[in-house]
Amino acid sequence: MSKRPSHSPWSRPLADLVGAVIDPVLARQGFGESQIVLYWEDIVGERLAAMSEPLALKWPPRGPARTEHAPAILVVRVESGFALELQHLAAIVIERVNGYLGFACIDRIALRQGPVTRRAAVARRRPPSPQAVAAAEAMVHDVSEGPLREALARLGAQIIEHSLDPKPAS
Repeated sequence: MSKRPSHSPWSRPLADLVGAVIDPVLARQGFGESQIVLYWEDIVGERLAAMSEPLALKWPPRGPARTEHAPAILVVRVESGFALELQHLAAIVIERVNGYLGFACIDRIALRQGPVTRRAAVARRRPPSPQAVAAAEAMVHDVSEGPLREALARLGAQIIEHSLDPKPAS
């Protein structure tokens, strides 16, 4: 007796297919995965993402001198008037990218000045209601580490709010 698949091939979420389509294209720019490009705003924050975009990862040349986990250089396009500020924030961006990926992937940022292609404005969710915030904070009150507790409360409030009103904010 054969098992039926849990879903038919045509009913897969679009998000499951995006990475498979984009990854080969981004691999030509040195990105092993699409995460840095797709989640740039989540990694560096809204303000930095509005003025910059990742272009490529430049890995050191292969050879006997290269170690297995040699760090790469992240090439970032930045608006001309914002380049100096991003240069000063480079250590923070490196820390955020490496933290997001879970290992020391990059050790340097190379800036390329020029116009940044603007992404379509993403509809922002409205802030969660005070009731959702209170419910989320009550759920995580036992977490001893402050920043973790706050992050869990924000996430929980968004989830609670979304489960109460599944319609997107307009």
